[in-house]
Amino acid sequence: MNAIADRLKAVRARMAEVGCDALIVPRADEYLGEYIPAHNERMLWISGFTGSAGAVVILQDRAAIFVDGRYTVQVRNEVDSQLFEYCHLIKEPHAQWIADQLSDGARVLCDPRMHSLNWYRSTQSTLAAAGLNLLADTDNVIDHCWSGRPEPKIGPALLLEEAFTGSSSAAKRRRIAADVAAKGADAALIFAPDSVSWLLNVRGTDIPCLPILQSFALLDTKGDVTVFVDAGRIPEGFAAHVGEGVRILAESAAQEILLSYSGQRLLADPDSANAWTQLTLEAGGAQLVSAPDPVLLPKAAKNAVEVEGARQAHRRDAVAEVRFLAWLDAEVDRGILHDEAALADKLGAFREEGDQYHGPSFDTISAAGGNAAMCHYNHLNVATPGQLTMNSVYLVDSGGQYTDGTTDITRTVAIGDPGEDIRRMFTLVLKGHIALDQARFPAGTTGTQLDALARQFLWREGFDYDHGTGHGVGAFLSVHEAPQRIGKAHNPFALLPGMIVSNEPGYYRDNCFGIRCENLVVVREAQAAGETLVYEFEALTLVPFDRRLLDRSILTADECAWIDNYHALVATQIAPLLQGSAKVWLEQATLPL
Repeated sequence: MNAIADRLKAVRARMAEVGCDALIVPRADEYLGEYIPAHNERMLWISGFTGSAGAVVILQDRAAIFVDGRYTVQVRNEVDSQLFEYCHLIKEPHAQWIADQLSDGARVLCDPRMHSLNWYRSTQSTLAAAGLNLLADTDNVIDHCWSGRPEPKIGPALLLEEAFTGSSSAAKRRRIAADVAAKGADAALIFAPDSVSWLLNVRGTDIPCLPILQSFALLDTKGDVTVFVDAGRIPEGFAAHVGEGVRILAESAAQEILLSYSGQRLLADPDSANAWTQLTLEAGGAQLVSAPDPVLLPKAAKNAVEVEGARQAHRRDAVAEVRFLAWLDAEVDRGILHDEAALADKLGAFREEGDQYHGPSFDTISAAGGNAAMCHYNHLNVATPGQLTMNSVYLVDSGGQYTDGTTDITRTVAIGDPGEDIRRMFTLVLKGHIALDQARFPAGTTGTQLDALARQFLWREGFDYDHGTGHGVGAFLSVHEAPQRIGKAHNPFALLPGMIVSNEPGYYRDNCFGIRCENLVVVREAQAAGETLVYEFEALTLVPFDRRLLDRSILTADECAWIDNYHALVATQIAPLLQGSAKVWLEQATLPL
């Protein structure tokens, strides 16, 4: 019996002991974040699935894994079909799947720390309609069964100077406190660790790729804040850095404090804060005021200092990326075709030579040939990394965390002559990228309204891609920042000046190839003669697209001009920062069409 089967057997035995018929195991941990430390990788432990989103449902006689469209290929490669059914997370929600499997009176167990309050209440309603009971228990079944579970990593946070943040922690707390008071609340639950990190001007060191302080907090209307965090994460000089009005408590003290808010109105985000904190507040007699995290928009709409920091970070990042692309072309010309791991390591080495670099912003997606058809492919999770082959394409999606900004870029590279079909598909994708980049839109426009601009040329030909077109990006924070995004799914948050978002349409053909063209852009006010306030995008990413992949017969004159203008900007900004063969390569890569 393999390890996963053994683990399922142990979990089912524990389920029988506690009297539950179904167990829900989400990818998320107690902080509901996308990036989680090794000791909280519960879904990976029970299934073997390495993706960044999904859920597992375990019954006594069967189990299922639920993933979205990004992972439909990957899940089949990583998860044993003899042990798990494959289900689509969006098209076949796991609550409904459970309701269809179990009979009246069955007991379904979840850990309320791992789910949002809205998820909890929605799931409770769905299951109740089928006569099932949702049980909330923080005595986690997986943790009971996980022998050899890694110890949590606890390291001191970094204190981020105002030269990088543009505002002191005290000023931020007063600003957010005023917003909380304006909503008629006595205090706010600041649950998301990136919100706490931004509020305190600190960054964490415990989670790879995500520099957040693992913590949550309660902020009152005076701007005083109680932070629940392991004391080992608080560095020397913290008190002076944040100023007066900051109290540090261990997370073990949270329940008692949450129960003490009887009669008070607590603002809490039912989508981003876990169910346990809010259910505990209610149990203590607090009244929940349902509203988005009050830090969300101020953090996302970056100030002038943060935007300028992003520009500087992207210039340094572009130097690393261009040096890598120049080296890659030279290697291919010499007939040396590296594997995906060697390529990712080389790109990482170039980044490490840059100033203010703290590490990657996510695991590099280094994908050769058919592996690129998996949007979130990770060569670290396969037995043998793929190798470049001639007359194909290589997709590399990567980014860095810098003291002054977070980067994320995807380039698709020709390896030899990939043929007319790939050139046509690449050009359709790039046309969508250009259309979105050139968009001008009135204040109040959401990313949902802009999404079709990037898909239109693929749609005309009967193609599409099963992921969003753009995600928000933080300031030396999460590479996937809420609430700004561009995608088909409804998003009520309008794009605001200072928001950084990706522009990344793509196309993927199973087991054949994948294409993605990604820049980061920042929203800014546009000059317009009309009566309406209009916004536009400014490109932050400054790396050429591969002109060898262009099908010029389907490019318009305006699109060719955009490519030439963008490449001229890249050459002007980045060439002076390069020397030798990399500089020569960039000059050639940015020649006018």
